[in-house]
Amino acid sequence: MFIRSKIPPVVPSLLVGLALIAVGHAQESDLRTAALQRAVVGAVWDTQAEFTSPALKVDQLGITVIDLRGAAPVRASYRGSERFYPASVIKLCFLAYCHRLMEDGKLADTPELRRGLRDMIVDSYNEATSYVVDAITGTTSGPELPPAALAAWHEQRGVVTRYFEALGYRNVNAQRKPWGEGPYGREKQDIAANPPARNFLSTDDTARLLEEIATGRCVTPERSAQMLELMRRDPFTPSADPDNQSVGFSGPALPPGAKLWSKAGWVSWARHDAALIELPGGGRVIIVTFTDGREHANNRAIIPAVVRRILAALPPTK
Repeated sequence: MFIRSKIPPVVPSLLVGLALIAVGHAQESDLRTAALQRAVVGAVWDTQAEFTSPALKVDQLGITVIDLRGAAPVRASYRGSERFYPASVIKLCFLAYCHRLMEDGKLADTPELRRGLRDMIVDSYNEATSYVVDAITGTTSGPELPPAALAAWHEQRGVVTRYFEALGYRNVNAQRKPWGEGPYGREKQDIAANPPARNFLSTDDTARLLEEIATGRCVTPERSAQMLELMRRDPFTPSADPDNQSVGFSGPALPPGAKLWSKAGWVSWARHDAALIELPGGGRVIIVTFTDGREHANNRAIIPAVVRRILAALPPTK
């Protein structure tokens, strides 16, 4: 026997209304994405026009922006999937993986490890990073190894890269320690036997990781907050320190009252910054800027110029 359902049919006009709302949200997102993309491309063009001696070439920039101010994130990029040598920005990957291991009970959360994490991110010390990499990968630097032992060492060192690959990251190589004077022993041996010789990151993948940290989705909300706290910067106090991770990077571009969390990277042939910016009105924006070329690595004005232009051209939100 057929029993009539007691659930009333959905009113067709309601379905139409819901569909129109969904279309409206999609259209608004599309418009904001297009506007943000124009802002990024415009910043590239204008910055290239500003820095002409030596010339800032089209293949010497990578930029990804994630606008977190609206109901849903909006993304735009310029050469966002290109692989750059990340310098110290790669330390964000080591930080995130370390917290994953601690959360899973696979690595003891000790005061010394916390000291290493702090010095790795706050001060960007390579010695601290070397200690952290040893702890999270179960590998150590040292004398050369026989071929079979080197192969096993290389496989174990790759755990950080494989972790991010499993999460869907496509342009992360976190195989190498950052060095001040260069690798020795098995580190040098592994580079010769197992290229690539250097780490790499794209601005898209860097921005994704920073977004996950900023929104509490990296490992756990509590651990995301701990990671973010290490990245807090003072963008307004002048500093003559060439290694200051605000001055000479995104900091000078921020308007009064803004807040900054960031991780910079700087070597003789590259200068980068991954920045989370909270605007005076409370909205947050991620801007990751990578620059390449020895002729630009010491230029402290390029990254602020890019960030300043993007902030000025951000599309409005409702």
